[in-house]
Amino acid sequence: MEIKVKYFADIQPIEIFEDKGDWIDLRCAEDVELKQGEFRLLHLGVGFKLPKGYEAIIAPRSSTYKNFGIIQANSIGVVDESYCGDNDEWRMPVVALRDTAIHKNDRICQFRIIKHQPKFKIVNVEHLDAISRGGIGSTGKQ
Repeated sequence: MEIKVKYFADIQPIEIFEDKGDWIDLRCAEDVELKQGEFRLLHLGVGFKLPKGYEAIIAPRSSTYKNFGIIQANSIGVVDESYCGDNDEWRMPVVALRDTAIHKNDRICQFRIIKHQPKFKIVNVEHLDAISRGGIGSTGKQ
């Protein structure tokens, strides 16, 4: 499968590291200084033409908060295949939790391409016919 990418800035090209997981790193396309509490849409310098029936999930890298003190404002981003015009640059909405500087070409987030969720019907039932685990998460503790 081939996916077209357009660069909106002079940044390091996308790299795929097949031996280090399925997610692909994205870079900040500008130098940015943020004050604690400030919101910003960071330019990622790329746009993609995704195949029909696919979408991209954008999430912070595991080191993003440690290195830059920012969190992604919407937790994850979803980009569907219709966002593929000549001006549709991907961006990352962030909030700074401390004063910080992010430099052009810093790796700040990652993405993966997945198929759209299959179509299904919701059916109301009285019982789910399974054993209850209890609690929240995998520990069973609340």
